[in-house]
Amino acid sequence: MERNLQNGPVLVLSGRSNEPLAEEIGHLLDESVDGASIRDFADREIFVRIDRNARGRDTYIIQSTTAPAENTMELLLLIDAAKRASAARVTAVVPYFGYGRQDRKDQPRVAIGAKLMANMLVAAGADRVVSIDFHQHQIQGFFDIPVDHLYAAPVFTRYFREKQLDDLVVVAPDVGSAKMARGYSKRLDATFAIIDKRRPEANVAEVMNVVGDVEGKTCLLTDDMCDTGGTLANAVHALRERGAKAVYAAVTHALLSGPAAERLQAAPLEEMIVTNTIHVPVERRFPKLKILSVAPLLANAIEYIHSNESVSQLFELRNDD
Repeated sequence: MERNLQNGPVLVLSGRSNEPLAEEIGHLLDESVDGASIRDFADREIFVRIDRNARGRDTYIIQSTTAPAENTMELLLLIDAAKRASAARVTAVVPYFGYGRQDRKDQPRVAIGAKLMANMLVAAGADRVVSIDFHQHQIQGFFDIPVDHLYAAPVFTRYFREKQLDDLVVVAPDVGSAKMARGYSKRLDATFAIIDKRRPEANVAEVMNVVGDVEGKTCLLTDDMCDTGGTLANAVHALRERGAKAVYAAVTHALLSGPAAERLQAAPLEEMIVTNTIHVPVERRFPKLKILSVAPLLANAIEYIHSNESVSQLFELRNDD
């Protein structure tokens, strides 16, 4: 069904990196997301064709840029195809922005991958980017086009408010996630703690110090992503050793690489709550894992952008949330 809002009809397309999320967004928008044909040639080169009329349409392409790199190439090809089909405006909806950890030159002769990713999206023809929880906020400045940087905080906050946990302490697993943890502590009326970790020398186990009172309390670890799960599992053990009565974790992007599932399932963790910005295959899921959907958040963002309304209202946490 084609929707005609004040800026005319909208076209929503999906890449293959996270089709379940795209379909959920399409359902909320009352839009089909299967308007593009995507297939691999025998040599793994990607072919993309938009099967619906894109001329003059506000086009939204949903694709997380997780590994493998073909997911990024697929997004670039979809953007290029939409521009060449005379789309009025192309918005890349990238729930998880890959290469976000490579946001600065912290060693000699290294690439700044996040900037390169931004350059490629702009060069392909994207007019706007929508994403959730960049690894660092300054990545917004890498783009020379508008960026709507959304937060998963409303999704997690709603979930934990409903759980009504007593004596809650929000804990940052490292210094880099301290700002996010402080934000959650404010929204949940909780206290705040931080884990200071340091490695005395190469190949020597990390020494972890917990700054804040966690004894006898329920702890909530928050971070933007979980890759191999090592930092998070160590943080859970450190909190338990210091008397925490229960530990939960809330992470936006569930990369869950390598032994992450086994590590987190074995850790003394009550629940591991993530979002579906990245599709978690069945083999990476484990009993303690709970997945919350960001589809309503992204669907609302698409509607607001298309109707020229303020997206900042999605950042606000009302009392009924």
